Amino acid sequence: KIELCSFSGYKIYPGHGSRYIKSDGKSFLFVNKKSKRLHLTKRNPRKISWTVLYRRKHKKGQIEEISKKRTRKTQKFQKAVAGATINEIMAKRNQKPEVRKAQREQAIRAYKEKQKAKQVTKKPAAAAPKSKSKGSKAAKQPAGKAPGRVGGKR
Repeated sequence: KIELCSFSGYKIYPGHGSRYIKSDGKSFLFVNKKSKRLHLTKRNPRKISWTVLYRRKHKKGQIEEISKKRTRKTQKFQKAVAGATINEIMAKRNQKPEVRKAQREQAIRAYKEKQKAKQVTKKPAAAAPKSKSKGSKAAKQPAGKAPGRVGGKR
């Protein structure tokens, strides 16, 4: 059975390496004296450049795996917009352009007529106060402010 070195991560074939057992019962298998000595002096295998853990941490020798990685294509997904369901949106999209244009023009005409009606009702009410007050320019400006100033620093 092929085992792995507890420090370096190298393969240990049968008949090779040495086993070290601590007093608490934990056993460690080392490929050679070098890795055993480094383990016993409490060196971090992630900081020693020849160990497998160091190579994994610093992404060494993984050229083959990078070529396999592919990005997924984004999928198109249709959602309902607030105030309109998907069916309504699809129905509008499938309409002929002439029909849609006619509907748009009709809506614009209706809106303009509504605005005109609003202005007609507003004009007589707004005209009366204007004819009443015939004062000087000073009356229009708020007291205590210069004519051209708006905000900002002093």
